Amino acid sequence: MFGWEFPPHISGGLGTACQGLTKGLAELRQTDVIFVVPKTFGDEQHETIQLIGANQVAVSHKEFSFFETDEKMELVEVDSPLVPYVSETEFWVLKSKRYTTQPRFVQTDEGFRVNFSGNYSGNLMDEIKKYALVAGVIAAENSFDIIHAHDWLTFQAGISAKKVSGKPLVIHVHATEFDRSGGNVNPRVYAIEREGMETADHIIAVSELTKNIIIGKYGIRPEKISVVYNAVEPVQESEKKVGAKAINEKIVTFLGRITMQKGPEYFIEAAALVLRKMKNVRFVMAGSGDLLHQMITRVAELGIADRFHFTGFLNADDVHQMLRMTDVFVMPSVSEPFGIVPLEAMQFNVPVIISHQSGVSEVIKHAVKIDFWDTLAMADAIYGLLSYDALSRHFKTGGKTEVEQLEWIHSAQKVVEVYRSVLNQ
Repeated sequence: MFGWEFPPHISGGLGTACQGLTKGLAELRQTDVIFVVPKTFGDEQHETIQLIGANQVAVSHKEFSFFETDEKMELVEVDSPLVPYVSETEFWVLKSKRYTTQPRFVQTDEGFRVNFSGNYSGNLMDEIKKYALVAGVIAAENSFDIIHAHDWLTFQAGISAKKVSGKPLVIHVHATEFDRSGGNVNPRVYAIEREGMETADHIIAVSELTKNIIIGKYGIRPEKISVVYNAVEPVQESEKKVGAKAINEKIVTFLGRITMQKGPEYFIEAAALVLRKMKNVRFVMAGSGDLLHQMITRVAELGIADRFHFTGFLNADDVHQMLRMTDVFVMPSVSEPFGIVPLEAMQFNVPVIISHQSGVSEVIKHAVKIDFWDTLAMADAIYGLLSYDALSRHFKTGGKTEVEQLEWIHSAQKVVEVYRSVLNQ
């Protein structure tokens, strides 16, 4: 399995989904998982899997022991077409030589390991290429039956492993460039996604919404795609206990990346409408993203800054504390392939409002569903849930019962069925 992040080092739902799925696979006791990320930090929660950091893999370095003399010898191999170099001087020396095939040069440290940032900043395209190179080395050095690559950042790594090993490739689409960009598609990202989809032996989509995008925008045959919904990690009852609020007011929460895809501006406009009708409510926008400063400016323009709070990025414990304090959770996503956070909110007995443009709306019934752009309907829903206890209790009770049925082991079982189908073919 190739991923780009693993808890606690996450920026969104992808790492959470990867962890949940691998735990579910471990519970089934039918699958052994080697999970590869670009960089390991040493504090990952990976009790159920073997976790490999591509930054720890020597791409061209072997140690041999001669048993007759117990003498060790180190051999530096140039596994053409992969040519590692340590310094810029060495790069130009190597580049001046003749090669039987087109070489790919990759910079390493003195232990012949490739350096990765382990995040989404810097030269991301360069990191993706390096990750694919190391993926080929990992595939050559490990025994496995199938390759599973999560989202576009790892598709090239999956393709590289498939070329080296000849094993089938399953790609898992958690989001497409059309979701992230709102139609202003980056052609390089689109090309990577399409190549992954066309090369894969099978595709897993996280919702029917995502499946339809893959068919319509990437030209993939419907029979090549299976839908496997995400789930949510159970929360212990002791974690759900409500702590005392510092204020005797209602709290409405938006929790996610503050980007175009998540619709934060619609949440702010709805908040302004609600505050015209009631004053004993505060709105919280938890998360970080490229639109953060723009959203702060808009809150100031609307004159609601005294009732609106920005927390920045929250870790898992802080997310749980925020949900314990929340009276209504809102996810107004413009295009949300799935959306795990509403399920987490439902576990904490919080009524949720979600957009019709989300995959999770296909799964749950006990949620208020609105179009992301309909700020009047969003404001009405917030006002209703805050004002009418019976309505709030209805969604709390039904939502809690529903979400308890959404376990990762069920998602894992469907993934195993995909594996078996692909291997049988």
